[in-house]
Amino acid sequence: MSTTAALIAQRMHRIKPSPSSAASARVRELQAQGRDIVGLTTGEPDFPTPDHIKQAAVHALATDQTRYTNPDGTAQMKAAVQLKFRRENGLDYAPDQIIVSTGSKQSLFNALLATVEDGDEVIIPAPYWVSYIDMVLLAGGRPVVVSCLEEHGFKLQAEQLARAITPRTKWVVFCSPNNPSGATYSAAEMKALAQVLLPHPKIHVVSDDIYEHLIYDGRSFATMAQVEPALYDRTLTVNGVSKAYAMTGWRLGYAAGPKALIRNMAKLQSQSTTNPSSISQAAAIAALTGPQDFIATRCREFQQRRDIVVRMLNAIPGLSCSTPQGAFYVFPSCAGLIGRRTPAGEVLRTDRDVILYFLDEAGVGVLQGEVYGMSPYFRISTASSLAMLEEGCRRIGRAVARLA
Repeated sequence: MSTTAALIAQRMHRIKPSPSSAASARVRELQAQGRDIVGLTTGEPDFPTPDHIKQAAVHALATDQTRYTNPDGTAQMKAAVQLKFRRENGLDYAPDQIIVSTGSKQSLFNALLATVEDGDEVIIPAPYWVSYIDMVLLAGGRPVVVSCLEEHGFKLQAEQLARAITPRTKWVVFCSPNNPSGATYSAAEMKALAQVLLPHPKIHVVSDDIYEHLIYDGRSFATMAQVEPALYDRTLTVNGVSKAYAMTGWRLGYAAGPKALIRNMAKLQSQSTTNPSSISQAAAIAALTGPQDFIATRCREFQQRRDIVVRMLNAIPGLSCSTPQGAFYVFPSCAGLIGRRTPAGEVLRTDRDVILYFLDEAGVGVLQGEVYGMSPYFRISTASSLAMLEEGCRRIGRAVARLA
């Protein structure tokens, strides 16, 4: 064993690099080599950050708001988060129940690392966002994956949740609207899950609400602490500005929950990144307290893209795509392509084979369902322009037509 290999901690062997980040990097690498690649891997709105938000950042720079802030966020930022929760979710949180982080991903990481001990179990419905599993593993916990079938809308059923609970269960993670499936829980569906959890006082809930404002067909958003007030003290509600406000690069998220949990998340953050960017906080205050009307306009655009992509994919023999209820992804099944042969004579045996074939043969970058805990599916991000999405679907169609 080399000295470098001996240097690396064993915990690093539990996890892998983010598949979505790696796939996006591969697409950029091929494009830099001159390949004509339609990249549909990144969950990042193609809209610009609104001008009033950018101007708030410019003002913060001009007035020298460039110094350290409190590790868990400025008082003004926390006030903006309080306003958001009251206005949109009917939830009241004190400042010491709120943490502001470098993206909602850090809030999630802080929470799991601050609470999960060796052998603790975390229930994660599949399909799931790729990072949940690795966060739990790094903390020493055991992910308990529960497969949510397409026939159930990719949603966790109450009886499934009840069967998954053991004496070691510490957390249940919900993401609604869901990445990658777009599944969105109604208040009634969430209430049914809450009823399963109420008799288990040691189990807490992570409610990952980052796609809250990307919800379609007139549906209403519901979050656990709002739906079941008896779980308010056992729920960590996580959100951020990256998706709704097109601020992915600003790296600003927040969470609200029990005081003791938030205090320990802040302690952990104080020994890692310390405060999130002061400039990003100023911009996020403008996002949360300023005009909100553009969100609905952009949501309608995402819904139009969803409808067109679903229709085009369902017209391709061998593919089947249900209609997502939220977020900006579609999650088609490629079961009809498994076992078919490429022009090079290779048999497609897995969804990973399928997405590599799409990349090599069609120049389209998508992500295999395997990394989201469900096969044989693949994820397409509809956060790209309609023209790019239509071109990607046409290329996929032509590539599928060349399969034996």
